[in-house]
Amino acid sequence: MAYQDHAKTADQSAAETALSHRYVLDGRDTRPVLIVLHQETSTPGRVGQVLERHGVALDIRRPVMGESLPETLDDHRGAIVFGGPPSANDTDDYIRRELDWMAVPLREERPFLGICLGAQMLAKHLGADVSSHHEGLAEIGYYPLRSTPEGRQVVRHWPEMIYQWHREGFDLPHGAKLLAEGEWYPNQAFRYGPAAYAVQFHAELTLAMMHRWTTKGHERMTLPGAQARRQHFHGRAIYDPPVLRWLEAFLARTFGHRADE
Repeated sequence: MAYQDHAKTADQSAAETALSHRYVLDGRDTRPVLIVLHQETSTPGRVGQVLERHGVALDIRRPVMGESLPETLDDHRGAIVFGGPPSANDTDDYIRRELDWMAVPLREERPFLGICLGAQMLAKHLGADVSSHHEGLAEIGYYPLRSTPEGRQVVRHWPEMIYQWHREGFDLPHGAKLLAEGEWYPNQAFRYGPAAYAVQFHAELTLAMMHRWTTKGHERMTLPGAQARRQHFHGRAIYDPPVLRWLEAFLARTFGHRADE
């Protein structure tokens, strides 16, 4: 019993030590963050706004428009692959090239973040399945989010409700650490290796993006499990402040540096 108590105390001490470090996002590393988008008119949304507000430059690439991805991230601070209409299971050439390219940040152990489709692509690259819900349910709107102990070692406070726009999810890759979970799609965020992260949800959403998505993608709100348009805007008014605080902390943790370095 004494050994178990000691082990528990050591685990708690390690978590408290990790959380005691304050991370700062600034422009002292002048290299840009690589931004990978999947539509001609897509933007990095609030992720881009937060990064630029803290002096971080962006290098935006759209492989779907024929733009290439770098063979190394030596000239970048890290990379973010965003969401979009495709599926990670599509056979388009640019999707296959993106899936293969994910070996670059993993091999170089450079900061990487996959969002929605980007998260599913990372999971698929790592050998996990990407598929729809077994009952055909979609998450379109605000849904509950639960952080795990591992997730709270990355960022202490996670939002309890988060915006979703998907009808596929991913299995947890072998060797990955689950950071947050949901009900219909249990794997909501994971970490792989020292610097790769994936999130199923959309903390990057701006109000303008919500107007655009719910207008151009209005048919998605008829899917089983999806919420009506008015619920999206009602949910944002209630749930968005904790999401923005989480995003600021998460981007600093992923692409910033420890304040005491």
